Amino acid sequence: MKLLIDTHLLLWAAAGELPAEAEWYIADECNLLLFSSASIWEVVIKCELKRSDFSADPYALYNGLLENGYEELHVTAKHSLSVHSLPPIHRDPFDRILVAQAISEGISLLTSDHIAAQYPGPVIYVKN
Repeated sequence: MKLLIDTHLLLWAAAGELPAEAEWYIADECNLLLFSSASIWEVVIKCELKRSDFSADPYALYNGLLENGYEELHVTAKHSLSVHSLPPIHRDPFDRILVAQAISEGISLLTSDHIAAQYPGPVIYVKN
């Protein structure tokens, strides 16, 4: 199964702090693991805000994902246009583009976000 991993799960995976259910999906060698270029952009933005509760290094995250066999899914115009057809469930633009990418590509989004999990379609929710 192709799995697009949401930003929080990517960060938890990098820190070795994945919820057990997410770890099961990510460890399954039958799954192709993908990360969105939007997730890297989100991490960069949060770093630039210098939030005290956020300390990830976007370069280390990106390189670590590639080194661990994740494939990058670039945001395309098709993905952006798909956001337009989403119901207004979530206000976070990064979560909305991840959902749109999953729907457009016919892949599953693995998320720990209970709001994103409310979207119809290929969303797999794991509790954190």
